[in-house]
Amino acid sequence: MRFISQQRDMYAYMHDQTLRMMNKGMTGTEIAEAMRMPPALEQAWHTHGYYGSVSHNVKAIYQRYLGWFDGNPAHLWEHPPVEQARRYVECMGGGEGVLAFARRYIDDGDLRFAASLLNHAVFADGHDGRARSMLAEVYTRLGHGAENGTWRNFYLVGALELTGDVVPANIDTTSPEVIEALTVEQVFDSLAIRVDGPKAWNESLAIDWRLTDLNQRHRTTLSNGALIHQADPPPQPVELTLTLTKQQLLGLLTGQSADGIEHEGDMNVLSRLTAVLEDPDPAFAIVTP
Repeated sequence: MRFISQQRDMYAYMHDQTLRMMNKGMTGTEIAEAMRMPPALEQAWHTHGYYGSVSHNVKAIYQRYLGWFDGNPAHLWEHPPVEQARRYVECMGGGEGVLAFARRYIDDGDLRFAASLLNHAVFADGHDGRARSMLAEVYTRLGHGAENGTWRNFYLVGALELTGDVVPANIDTTSPEVIEALTVEQVFDSLAIRVDGPKAWNESLAIDWRLTDLNQRHRTTLSNGALIHQADPPPQPVELTLTLTKQQLLGLLTGQSADGIEHEGDMNVLSRLTAVLEDPDPAFAIVTP
């Protein structure tokens, strides 16, 4: 019971104190820096951040209620990382100046700010070997000092990426086994995030899919670059109706021929749909609705 009650109190404390400080006008980063856990919880081994961390969770709670914007107008429309980094590096006297400042902060033990400086140097010039090596050194030291495994892994993998030692994982989310495990709704949702929006801006089409083995009807409508799925659609004219099994549907969406599939309407509509789809990258196609 003590274990459960302490876990309860830990999450309740983080949540409620984050909201208390939010109501005083503090930002997520400021709250994460100011948050202190009660001594009784701090002394319990199971409330320590071996996986997550108080700092990380506090920022997530803040974002849950107020989103990413911290109220500072300067943060409303910042440049993306590379463009911002180039300007910061220019203001600090170029790459050599940034490295000199970073080394000073490393020597003073301020690894957090050294990481921020060197991050700008690497984004401004991804081929700067000295900046990459120095940032890898900082990430390694931060990783070795991190109590929670998530932060430690981020730091150490970041260091490996900077030194070119990371071997990409061989993960193929487009494998037949993965695809066959999806429901029909998930199949169409996954299809929707493959639409190249700008390429499909001026395309408009509607397809009905009659799945004989599941006794289901689905409709996909493409307009304004968005593919909308509707289950059990009302009767109305569409440009193409396909009568097929779920297995045939999966085959179509993975590049197999439509031969043998019963259809009514213009089969060119299917080609127009596939023409605006991006091929999923096995290394990155891991996010689905």
